[in-house]
Amino acid sequence: TKYHSRGLWSNACCTHPRPGEPPQAAAHRRLVEEMGIDCPLSAAGKFIYRAELENGLVEYELDHLFVGRFDGSPAPNSKEVADWRWFPFDQLAADLSREPRQFTAWFGPAIHELIRTGHLPTPRPPLQDDSYC
Repeated sequence: TKYHSRGLWSNACCTHPRPGEPPQAAAHRRLVEEMGIDCPLSAAGKFIYRAELENGLVEYELDHLFVGRFDGSPAPNSKEVADWRWFPFDQLAADLSREPRQFTAWFGPAIHELIRTGHLPTPRPPLQDDSYC
């Protein structure tokens, strides 16, 4: 039911703090609301991005990033999440590089900031089609 960027792969949730609510508290609240995940979160960086989206919508935001560890099974809210999956980071980086339009506009900049701050590893270069034996 998203009004923009519907059907694209993205981060687990977005915060949208309430008035006076710290970003980390908003991230935790939204992670539970959107994905049914309850875990401690740590600040992992922030970045500014600007993107022109469908229907003339422009986003120009300061985004805070948080990371956490969760070993259970998510219970996503169907009004917020169409699908989810776990997959290796190198595969994610390769998919993001190869097919960026499958991801939300803010996802690439978020991944780059997480790499820059050391919260994600620098991805290995993907293998070329002719490099397989």
